[in-house]
Amino acid sequence: MNRPHILINVAMTVDGKIDSVERSGAAISSAADKERVDELRAASDAVMVGGRTLIMEDPKLTVKSAVLRAKRKARNLDENPAKVGVASVADLKPDGKFLTEGPARRLIFTTRKTAPKLIKRLEKTGAEVFVAENEVIDLREVMNALHEQGIRKLMVEGGGTIIAELFRLGLVDELTIYIAARLFGGASAPTLADGPGFVPERAPGLTLESVKKFDDEGGILVHYSIKH
Repeated sequence: MNRPHILINVAMTVDGKIDSVERSGAAISSAADKERVDELRAASDAVMVGGRTLIMEDPKLTVKSAVLRAKRKARNLDENPAKVGVASVADLKPDGKFLTEGPARRLIFTTRKTAPKLIKRLEKTGAEVFVAENEVIDLREVMNALHEQGIRKLMVEGGGTIIAELFRLGLVDELTIYIAARLFGGASAPTLADGPGFVPERAPGLTLESVKKFDDEGGILVHYSIKH
């Protein structure tokens, strides 16, 4: 299977939560970490999120720094990486941030559960819509399609369900985690890897590459490579 190199980047609290129980996209990253994430986006061919993040948070997924955007253009690239959304039912707002903010390709992978009128509405915004033949999206097919679209370096920003599935399928190459000096708690708060979980003998293996302390808010950055 041909696929992009996949880097997962998340910000989480010390208790492993990537959002609070409110699931409203709580801010976790520090200012310095946000700059780091901007650099990661600028270095990527595409940035991907899963369905809940796509629909509920409607992220921009754009490069904020004008300097970084200019550097991309100097390399004959679009000033923003392609935006990729994966959702079984792609009920996005046509005037939402994902579809309208910043010049960028928008690629949406969905299923037949998305009504034809919704697909037409998305396509009218300029989005490229890929509809799976089955009612469940196979992320291996998504990665193959992205590779065919010229995506070689893919950054995944969440949420926990799609991250867990990528790990289950053995598709992850790198993982970077900003761990904030905060604690959210709550059994229903999402974690880095949700879904059904892994039995110990099938848990993904990670190799620690580096640890960096951030002085602005006391967080740390942990970088892992993934054993295949």
